[in-house]
Amino acid sequence: MSDLLYRYRKTFGPGILFACTAIGVSHLVQSTRAGAEFGFMILGFVILANVLKYPFFEHGSRYANVTGTSIIDGYEKLGRKFLILYLGITLGSMFFVTAAVGFVTAGFFENLFQIDFLGIWTMVLLFAICGVILCIGKFGTLDGIIKVIGFVLIISTVTAFVLALINGPVEPNENFLPRDLWNDSGIFFLIALMGWMPTAIDLSSWNSLWTIARIKQTGFRPKLKETLTEFRIGYLVTSLMAIFFLGLGTLVFFGSGESLPNNNSMFAHKIVTMFADTIGQWSYIIIAASAFSVMFGTILAVFDGYSRSFQKIIQLLQKKESDDSRKSYVAIVCILAIGSILIIMQFGDKLKELVDFATTLSFLVAPIIAVLNHKLVIGKFLPKDTQPSVWIKGLSMCGIVFLTGFALFFIYTKFF
Repeated sequence: MSDLLYRYRKTFGPGILFACTAIGVSHLVQSTRAGAEFGFMILGFVILANVLKYPFFEHGSRYANVTGTSIIDGYEKLGRKFLILYLGITLGSMFFVTAAVGFVTAGFFENLFQIDFLGIWTMVLLFAICGVILCIGKFGTLDGIIKVIGFVLIISTVTAFVLALINGPVEPNENFLPRDLWNDSGIFFLIALMGWMPTAIDLSSWNSLWTIARIKQTGFRPKLKETLTEFRIGYLVTSLMAIFFLGLGTLVFFGSGESLPNNNSMFAHKIVTMFADTIGQWSYIIIAASAFSVMFGTILAVFDGYSRSFQKIIQLLQKKESDDSRKSYVAIVCILAIGSILIIMQFGDKLKELVDFATTLSFLVAPIIAVLNHKLVIGKFLPKDTQPSVWIKGLSMCGIVFLTGFALFFIYTKFF
């Protein structure tokens, strides 16, 4: 038993990092909005997205454990053109995704410290702090911070959901009319919701990079079963949390006629107030600190994930043996911060529009990443005894059909 605990203690990290990264914009913002605007009628889509996107995240962890390399290395094995395609996807999404996460984080920062006069300088300050932490500590610091700050919000969310369930849903407004899911705006939100439910499929490459980093950090090579078990625990946690946030949005807001604000700090205040009204006003400062901490952990992970990915892509394109250069990592972090701030300045105070754009973009490129990941773990690149089970392979195929179908449906609805 002691040996088993030792092995899992050495293995734990990437899955927890994945869970706490996902419990950010997709949960605090999108899941809560989904419940507030559509109620439990949208629950099926949340569950469906979590189930059908699962294989593509597992593929990243599986590939990293079996080969000892990231799934980005695998894209090069599929052909240089696929690596360049992934580079294009990364460049096309990284600034918008980081901007969306940063903008939400700034809102929870301003709410926690009760400031509303810094404006864009809040983002500059946060991004600078992220850059310093990552450039000094890299994975070890990130891994340690994430494990600490995720725990309180998870406990708080479960507690708030149970209490809201016991107290029952909000008293409906007599003039309330449920929002139509099947008009243009409803479909746009549905795609945006599923884009980061539980998170963007791009993150599968980050998970493989974090798996490799964890092995390097500990000097311990887990068995495939141990890596997959650790990831599955993290994935289960983030999927359940999405349902809890959807439930809170439904029980506290749906039917009340009250909408969530578009301003990032006011939105953050509304979310924290929702928890405090459910648990008790004494919890406001604890929830405010926890929510900001989780979002700060998310933005740290986003900076690290994109920087690692971009660094790895450039290394492979230049055919270098390795590139762990701190200078290149720092340079990518700085470029990402500057580009994201410029995006935020373009969107002004429109939180929902920025988040919806970033999440929709992630959903539209998801089928490409899904197909690449599927080819790498189902084909000739992994030994037969390390490939997924039949039901995971089948689920992977269903996921590709689901993602492709919805993406085409959205494009048709939007442009034709």
